[in-house]
Amino acid sequence: MRKDNIRTDDPIGVKYDAGKVRPSLVPTGSLIEIAKVLELGAKKYSPDNWKLVTPHSRYTDAALRHIYAHLMGEKNDPETGLSHLAHASACLMFLIHFELQESKNV
Repeated sequence: MRKDNIRTDDPIGVKYDAGKVRPSLVPTGSLIEIAKVLELGAKKYSPDNWKLVTPHSRYTDAALRHIYAHLMGEKNDPETGLSHLAHASACLMFLIHFELQESKNV
């Protein structure tokens, strides 16, 4: 039954979000580990300093170094004690950010 164009017979609310992005699919624990890396970088350098680093390919190199270290059996970065994969993920997020920014400027 509808009253004033509002559905009143459904005990569950209605939300028209089909086709929208679902951030809940991103594993929270992984994001927290990446945030730890970002927090460390903000303290070591400054918040958002990563945006100023050029060339951006330095982040590709850094991500690969962390991935290679992980593949060789080293779970955590010896300098930070944080996950190599979290470090690599942070670098990849930076690269995605730059790619998105470049596509906006085209």
